[in-house]
Amino acid sequence: MKSNRFAIALTLVNLAVLMFTLSRTSPATADAVAPVLRGRALEIVDDRGKVRASISVFPADPKVKMPDGSSGYPETVLLRLRDSKGRPNVKMQATDLGGGVGFGGEDDPTYASLGASGARTSLKLKNKDGREQEIKP
Repeated sequence: MKSNRFAIALTLVNLAVLMFTLSRTSPATADAVAPVLRGRALEIVDDRGKVRASISVFPADPKVKMPDGSSGYPETVLLRLRDSKGRPNVKMQATDLGGGVGFGGEDDPTYASLGASGARTSLKLKNKDGREQEIKP
């Protein structure tokens, strides 16, 4: 009989503690926003796990040979937006020398690019048939 009373008392105490705990917790809300998201890179994937967007920082590389004959490439921040096939159709970059944006078409080598590097700016267009036009001020 004594153990029965003890079990009932213990159950009532546990119930009181549970009710107190539940009344003190706040419900989860989606309104809570982290003030900063920090990392070395960011990738956004689709339902199949394919990377569709990425932001990356690439270190400087003094050994790279550039198309204009110069060598060396500065640290670069690069945003890529990819189509469903994984092709990067939109690229945006920022370096200490300047920035640029490029748009790729459905077929290689169709693209349009706009850039500023140092004191130079350019707009380059290329069609599927390989015809290219570059506009410089």
